[in-house]
Amino acid sequence: CCCIFAEFGKQWYQRRVRGVGGPEIELIAIATGGRIVPRFSELSPEKLGFAGSVREIGFGTTKDRMLVIEECHNSRAVTLFLRGSNQMIVQEAKRSIWDAMCVIRNLVRDNRIVYGGGSNEISAAVAVNEAADKNSSIEQYAMRAFGAALESVPMALAENSGLSPFATLAEVKSRQIKEGNPRLGIDCMDKGECDMKVQHVIETLIGKKQQIMLATQLVRMILKIDDVRSPGEGEE
Repeated sequence: CCCIFAEFGKQWYQRRVRGVGGPEIELIAIATGGRIVPRFSELSPEKLGFAGSVREIGFGTTKDRMLVIEECHNSRAVTLFLRGSNQMIVQEAKRSIWDAMCVIRNLVRDNRIVYGGGSNEISAAVAVNEAADKNSSIEQYAMRAFGAALESVPMALAENSGLSPFATLAEVKSRQIKEGNPRLGIDCMDKGECDMKVQHVIETLIGKKQQIMLATQLVRMILKIDDVRSPGEGEE
């Protein structure tokens, strides 16, 4: 029976699946639970995978062909099929999906979240400035600069949303201090509600920590540079 299947598979492979490359073969093996063999003569029952349906479909005006393998042994394997009017749209969709998958990965690693819309940056800036007021040393100026850098995030959100960055930031910051509500952020969608909990705007804590830490490390690296040479300087 295995020999008959191998001969049939060889003929079908030559007619249908000749163009499948290395990465695709590996993904098919993972999905079906089979093992990759270099020659059909090395096939054995324990190396075979399982798929309930294997079919070829055509789509688009160019009649492109695609091999669809369904009802696989490893049901956790999923293929996302992206189509667009041009390559730029497809690449943008791929980046968006990749970003979404990274968010899910971060939540699996650490399920703690913070509210977005610049609310956490404003709240952190308020806390840093309050700590700077209690510091009488020269370090207070570095702390105030750090707080101002945090406020650049909600300012950028307001500006990109067509709002006045300074006025919007001042209003939200004032409301946070007055109401004691750290969830207030920039209403980018103009819904009339600044509470990010109500708008369901959240970010992963691990992602936000990495952003701030990387930005801080970059600034520290730049501050270590004590001299800058311009092009052509010292060539006399």
